[in-house]
Amino acid sequence: MTKTPRKILIVRFSSIGDIVLTTPVIRCLKKQLNCEVHFLCKESYRNILESNPYLDKIFTIKKNVTEVIRSLKAENYDAIIDLHKNIRSLQLKLRLQKKVYTFDKINIQKWLIVTLKINKLPHIHIVERYLDAVRPIGVEDDGAGLDYFIPEQDHIDVAAFFQANLPDEKITVFPDTYLALIIGAAHFTKRMPESLLIRICNMVDKPIVLLGGAEEKGLADKVIAQSGGRIVNACGQLNLHQSASLVKQAGLVITNDTGLMHIAAAFQKDVISVWGNTIPEFGMTPYLQEENVDFRFEVKGLACRPCSKIGYANCPKGHFDCMQKQDLSKLEMVLKKLGFVGK
Repeated sequence: MTKTPRKILIVRFSSIGDIVLTTPVIRCLKKQLNCEVHFLCKESYRNILESNPYLDKIFTIKKNVTEVIRSLKAENYDAIIDLHKNIRSLQLKLRLQKKVYTFDKINIQKWLIVTLKINKLPHIHIVERYLDAVRPIGVEDDGAGLDYFIPEQDHIDVAAFFQANLPDEKITVFPDTYLALIIGAAHFTKRMPESLLIRICNMVDKPIVLLGGAEEKGLADKVIAQSGGRIVNACGQLNLHQSASLVKQAGLVITNDTGLMHIAAAFQKDVISVWGNTIPEFGMTPYLQEENVDFRFEVKGLACRPCSKIGYANCPKGHFDCMQKQDLSKLEMVLKKLGFVGK
C-alpha cells in the first residue's frame, strides 16, 4: 500500500490557464490528505496562486530550476506531482530524487491529429488527467471544479467602473447585466479577428467590457470605433485579478481559447468559447458544471485544422478560415436566447 505523503511539491511552470487547471489537484490534496502542499511555477505567474488557501508555500523560477534546487532539497518532500512534464521538470526530478507522480500528456495523439489529421485523442479533460496523477496516493475528484481567488483589494465595483469609463451614458450597470468579451490570447491564431469582434459587438444590446493585455488595446480601440453600444476598453488597464473580477461579475463571457476562459470556468460562468486553430478535443475546454451554459463555436471540416497544439503568430495558410468562417447567425441565435440580443 502506498504511504500517504505528508509534504508534496506540485510542479507547473506556466501559463495562466494551465495553472488554473491544476487547482482541483491543489484543493483535493490539501483537503483529502491534510498534507503540506507547495507549488513551483515561473515568477511571472506567482500572483495566480498567492491567495490560494490550500497552498502552504510557493516557489518560483525565472528561467532555470537550478535557481531553487537548494531550497527544494531542504524541504525534503515525500512526493512530487509533475503537471508540466518537460525538460525543466525532468531536471528537477533528477536532482531531487523523490517519488514522482505525473500525467499523460498525450503528445503522440496530439502529433497525430495536428500532422496527419488522425484523431486518436482520448475523450478526457486535462483536469481529469491531472487528477489521475494523484489517484495512486488516495486522492479523488471532489467535483468542485476549478478555483480562482481574488484578493479583496482587486475587487471591481461594477457600477463605479462603468460609470467612470462611460461618463456620457446615463446608465447604471450592475453585476450579471453586462458581457465580458475576452479578446486576448497568447497566439494570433487563437484570437478572434477584428471583423468578428465588431460584428459581435454590434449584435449585443447590453454593456460590454473588452478584456485583454496591453497588446490588445489598439485592437479594442478599433473595435469600439466601428461598433455601436456601450463598450469599455479595459485591455491593459487592469491587472489579472481585476480582469478576473469583471469576468466573475459578468452575465455572460465570450472568449478565445485563453487563460481568462479557464478563470471564467472557475467562477462557473456561462461561457461561449470561440475556437480557431486549436480544437476542444485537446481536452482544454471550459471545465464547467452541467447546469452552466457552455457553447463552443468552431469551423469544422477544415483540412488544415488543427494546425498546431498551441498556436502561431500568423495563419500558416494565409486565409485564417478557422476564425473568418465562424457561423455568426448561430451565435446571434444563442445570444438572443441568453437575453443579450434584443428579441
